[in-house]
Amino acid sequence: MTSKITYVGNLRTSSEHLQSGTIILTDAPTDNQGQGATFSPTDLVANALGACIITIMAIKARDLNVIIDNSTAEITKIMGVEPRRIAKIGVLIKMVGTFDQKTKLILERTAMTCPVHMSLHPGVEQEVIFEWA
Repeated sequence: MTSKITYVGNLRTSSEHLQSGTIILTDAPTDNQGQGATFSPTDLVANALGACIITIMAIKARDLNVIIDNSTAEITKIMGVEPRRIAKIGVLIKMVGTFDQKTKLILERTAMTCPVHMSLHPGVEQEVIFEWA
């Protein structure tokens, strides 16, 4: 088992990562009767894409002896209607460091192999843009 989710009431859940004991709370978003006081479940899906991209790039960067510390991913989630679902996830990757063209190409191609990217339904549009410092 990876995690355990408990419904704590008022459209909020508490998720425990069993290996580490880390807790993540989710709320229903304000546009769906929730408080919006923390990430919604669909926010976490969108965020997972950005975190996965940065992580897989960091693994490849380490293999290449390239430092990408302080690079960021800015996430935009767009919801669709009927059915209510994630329609689009925008990911703006802002890379910090010095990179030659070959390294940029390797890291960009690596980013698109992240497991979350490969796992999302093809109906979810994924727009990934890279900005190189």
